[in-house]
Amino acid sequence: MFTGLIDDVGCIEAVADSSNGRELRIACRYDDLADGESVAVNGVCLTVLACGPMWLTVGAIVTTLGRTTIAHWRVGRRVNLERALRVGDRLGGHIVQGHVDGVAPVRAVRQRDDARVIDLALPSGLADFMVQHGSVAVDGVSLTVNDLPGGDILQVSLLDYTIRHTTLGDLAVGDETHIEADMLGKYAQRLLIPYLERK
Repeated sequence: MFTGLIDDVGCIEAVADSSNGRELRIACRYDDLADGESVAVNGVCLTVLACGPMWLTVGAIVTTLGRTTIAHWRVGRRVNLERALRVGDRLGGHIVQGHVDGVAPVRAVRQRDDARVIDLALPSGLADFMVQHGSVAVDGVSLTVNDLPGGDILQVSLLDYTIRHTTLGDLAVGDETHIEADMLGKYAQRLLIPYLERK
């Protein structure tokens, strides 16, 4: 479990493909990781296969590659990192599982007063889980749903702090992002399905 509050921005140093998927070696600031630990990489919960001071290697299996953009990642790419939540930690963002619901391309980026507003095109059906002023994770970053202007468009607003401390400030039209809807909304919809079907 994660909070969507990014611990570090890492950089991919090496990429290796295998029959099991893909391994990524990432430079980071962490010096106390353990093998088997879970780390969210751009919002995807991955297992640490190996680590050392200021680096970690994670693996993405074939299923994960099919649901995310990881298959297209190359050396030099910057990625948002977050270590798993410990019992007793502050929950400053929202509950994030690291289970990506879909890939959303950037449709528009513009400056509005002191914030950068980004429109994302959600995969079909994912807009049903979005609530205006609710929570959403974009590339692992806990954000507030700024607006839902229609047509499966999700609009988020980035503060200067988020731009400086995550990779979201690098986003341009056409880039693809990982989206994870609020877990509570997904459970609520699942529980309501039997009642909605009766109508």
